[in-house]
Amino acid sequence: MSLTPVRANELPAMLTVDEALSQILADLTALAGESTELSESLGRVLAEDLVSDIDSPPHDKAMVDGYAVRVADLDQDQVELQVNEEITAGQVPSLEVTAGTASRVMTGAPVPEGTEAVVMVEQTELTEKDSGQTVRMPRQQLSVGINIMQRGTSMRRGDQVLAAGTTVRPIEIGLLAEIGRENVLCIPFPRVAVLSTGNELVAAGDLPGPGQIRNSNGPMLAAQVHRCQAEAIQLGIVRDDPQELGQLINTGLDADILVLSGGVSAGVLDLVPAALAAEGVDEVFHKVELKPGKPLWYGRSHRHGRQVHVFGLPGNPVSSLVCFELFVRPLMDSLAGRARIGMRCRQALLQSNFKQRGDRPTFHPAYYEDSESRVTVEPVRWQGSADQRALTRANCLAYFSAGQQEFPSGSAVPIYLFDA
Repeated sequence: MSLTPVRANELPAMLTVDEALSQILADLTALAGESTELSESLGRVLAEDLVSDIDSPPHDKAMVDGYAVRVADLDQDQVELQVNEEITAGQVPSLEVTAGTASRVMTGAPVPEGTEAVVMVEQTELTEKDSGQTVRMPRQQLSVGINIMQRGTSMRRGDQVLAAGTTVRPIEIGLLAEIGRENVLCIPFPRVAVLSTGNELVAAGDLPGPGQIRNSNGPMLAAQVHRCQAEAIQLGIVRDDPQELGQLINTGLDADILVLSGGVSAGVLDLVPAALAAEGVDEVFHKVELKPGKPLWYGRSHRHGRQVHVFGLPGNPVSSLVCFELFVRPLMDSLAGRARIGMRCRQALLQSNFKQRGDRPTFHPAYYEDSESRVTVEPVRWQGSADQRALTRANCLAYFSAGQQEFPSGSAVPIYLFDA
């Protein structure tokens, strides 16, 4: 992208949301895989194919509590078999099942040699005799193999059981443990540094003085990072001072992504673009055809042979949240190797009329409900990009295309869902 200054009447048109996202994700590759402890792998994406080092199950095993028998012994009017032994899970059978005998087995226990089927214990009656225990059961026709899981049914040694690109869920952790993997090669979650800018900001625990407001963007953005299972590095608040701003930007560039809020519009103290340029960050674009979030800034830096992605988000909290969800989150998902990136999108029917104003498409805070028959959505009352309270009544963003137009009740509109 050319960074040559242009005159005002030569300024290019603002990027659309899709164009901006395409530039962010252009030529992007996931982070390099790293060895990860099994207990830390949840939610990560595998960076290697995995094969089993065992047969599973490792032996023919009983699928129910019951008696291991030969099928031919059950084809008689009076079935009474001598009980050889009792085998629980973890034990190894010591006696073969032969004609006229049976072995009591518990669910998951290996069945003895000679076993052709397992009769459920509920169908049997155990008796004590001087000669030992016997078991009675009704005459029945059983197929060979009934209630037995054969060795290697689930997987054989050398089978590929998980492929690179698989997201690790609790069930995959169980399988990884079964094949003996205490460590696994996974794509790491990106590290995201968060920095709030502005002389007017004070910490959440401080009482604002004249002209001041509490820093809500920092905690909110860090929480959005955590919700994506990534690490948030909170750099706090920086004043509108070029030297101080440059120092903290330099610290933030040690992360995979640096997210700043505030200081990217056209005000006297909107110093972020110049400060980023001074720290070697190349601008990719500035401003997007979007409401809220028009002043969005995005650039890249190359440090120590790796790429760092930098976002300058607008300072108003709704703008920051929307820009994070539409642009930062898809980047994070891509760096983490996820197949699905960004917010989930659905169609919903408006519950009431909505009037769109302005020349930019709007992502309006809204509340949707999903019933068995349809999905409906109601835009919440919203006073603009500083109205953070409205977001607490929303569980999605409803998309309205640009232009002065009416969207009547019942119209289908796209909605972008917030995760719980």
